Amino acid sequence: MKSFFLNLKAFILSQKSTTAQDVGKILLRNALKISTAESCTGGLLSSRLTDVSGSSAYIKMNFVTYSNDAKQKILNVSSETLQKFGAVSEQCAFEMAKGLIQLTHSDIVLCTTGIAGPTGDENKPIGLVYIACGYKDNITVKEFKLNPGYNRRNMKFLFTEEALKMLLQIINN
Repeated sequence: MKSFFLNLKAFILSQKSTTAQDVGKILLRNALKISTAESCTGGLLSSRLTDVSGSSAYIKMNFVTYSNDAKQKILNVSSETLQKFGAVSEQCAFEMAKGLIQLTHSDIVLCTTGIAGPTGDENKPIGLVYIACGYKDNITVKEFKLNPGYNRRNMKFLFTEEALKMLLQIINN
């Protein structure tokens, strides 16, 4: 029953959230270009950004780099990083952002890598996500841990919500 209400709350948030629109307004106002590279969110972050009317003015390139092979080939994440720390790590998120900046030359990059479920482990539990945001020659990586009781769809939405809120915070500072 607890899981039901938890997921209902996430669903309601997904219907009411204006975070992507808020990001879009700032990007348009400041003539900034953004690119994304997503693993655990599977394109949902890109989808949310492009749901906003006028997004073609600020979206430069978006990639779903779900596999380690894609992270290496597209974003130049090193095999050593993947072997030593894994795809779900601060180090991988940082390298994803660094590679995306080099590839796209965007003003802002936003990357996600995490565990949406249904399986995880003691070291990398369900609900763990690393979000990397590159802006003004700085890459910031943050770790978020969400309640593992969310279903996979809601977990992915909440990961994108955290990414967009993080982007807003970084742009506004």
